[in-house]
Amino acid sequence: MSANAPLPAVPATLNRLQTTWGKARTWLARADSDAMPPRVAQAIDAQRRDNEILVGWVQVVLVVVLGTLYALSRKTFPADAPFQPVPWALGVYACFTIWRLYLAYVGRLTHPMLMLSVFVDVAALMVTIWSFHIQYGQPAAFYLKAPTLLYIFIFIALRTLSIAPGYVLLAGISAAAGWLALLGYALMEPGGMALLTRDYVSYMTSPRVLLGGEIDKVISILMVAVLLTVATARSRTLLYRAVAEEVAAAQLTRFFAPEVAATIVRAEDELRPGQGRQTEAAAMFIDMRDFTGLAASLGPRDLIALLGEYQNIAVPAIHANRGSVITFLGDGIMVTFGAPGNSATYAADAFRCAERLLDTLADWSAQRTAAGLPAPGVGIGITVGTVICGVVGNESRLEYAVIGDPVNRAAKLQHHTKVEGVRALSTSRALERAREQGYDGTRAATRLDGRDVVGVEEPVDLVVID
Repeated sequence: MSANAPLPAVPATLNRLQTTWGKARTWLARADSDAMPPRVAQAIDAQRRDNEILVGWVQVVLVVVLGTLYALSRKTFPADAPFQPVPWALGVYACFTIWRLYLAYVGRLTHPMLMLSVFVDVAALMVTIWSFHIQYGQPAAFYLKAPTLLYIFIFIALRTLSIAPGYVLLAGISAAAGWLALLGYALMEPGGMALLTRDYVSYMTSPRVLLGGEIDKVISILMVAVLLTVATARSRTLLYRAVAEEVAAAQLTRFFAPEVAATIVRAEDELRPGQGRQTEAAAMFIDMRDFTGLAASLGPRDLIALLGEYQNIAVPAIHANRGSVITFLGDGIMVTFGAPGNSATYAADAFRCAERLLDTLADWSAQRTAAGLPAPGVGIGITVGTVICGVVGNESRLEYAVIGDPVNRAAKLQHHTKVEGVRALSTSRALERAREQGYDGTRAATRLDGRDVVGVEEPVDLVVID
């Protein structure tokens, strides 16, 4: 092929390199995708800020440690040395570190600033090493023996705290380029090429330069940087996954009772229909009176606002007494005590919760009446017994449910409050269990023995909660 002939392989090679670099950039920035849910992105940004603050404080500690070591160590250079670079380098680096830490605290660390921080770390070390030959009055190749180069691994490892693999790799490449620049400077100095040798002993005992030894240093820096980059990328993936799961778990508590959400999150195996367990628990149904009439007379916005007020009062009272909201049934609320989490005071908790609900909802109703607004009452039914907690549905739509005779009876007792003209009913058996668990029972003194409840075959002994 003539010298003027085209080289078709060059464009193809450049295209492959460009494609490879694009993939690398995508891989390094993959977790920074804008497609992440906002809540996950916010949690990750908060974690990044904490990490950068940690990096800043580690840099401060490094400045303090290096400054202390320099101050306490015996100086080996002549007392009349014209230039002492270490105090200057540490001083400039300390100022930059304090500035960087301030930016981290106020959340103003941009990507350019983080890249500059990497370059400053490497540059401060390389300039310090470069100045040794001036300080000691030796050929430039003298500084190639400086063990101070080992600090570069600290600066590379420091970038892993940012959990950003790109900065780790940037630190490694900058360090390798810096050392190559120092090597080139030493060889370009007058007489520098004459210092090249292949004799290892001569290299170790004189200012002579073993090119292979210096290349080994560069390779070691790059290999460490690459390994830490991969490790950081994997760690970041795990972190982002953990943050996403944490945010998802937090979101679950908005749709499920905290105990149900915790059960789903902690499940060692995938939850499947048919899985469940038996436990002793109390079941409660809460219902708003005349909701059907209100739905017909109120506009959609007013009706939803009414439900929101009612639920915002009821749910905190339920949680304050260790109850779990299993589901909202329009104006009704299904609650359990002792399921899905175990409790030794489930019955007592249910009665105390009913008392608090009656008081707080009565106050709410009075406030609405005074304001000329609809003021519905409530009905509450409570029973105790063995229930089954588990997953129902199919693989595409699962629901955590609490089922059993106590649940059905609690719903029937809630309906029976209308028949008896009271606000809250329970069974005498449930009251006995509650008293065994520490409930004083002063507000459940009225007994209604042998009552016929629709849907229950045998007569039931009931108690009224006033």
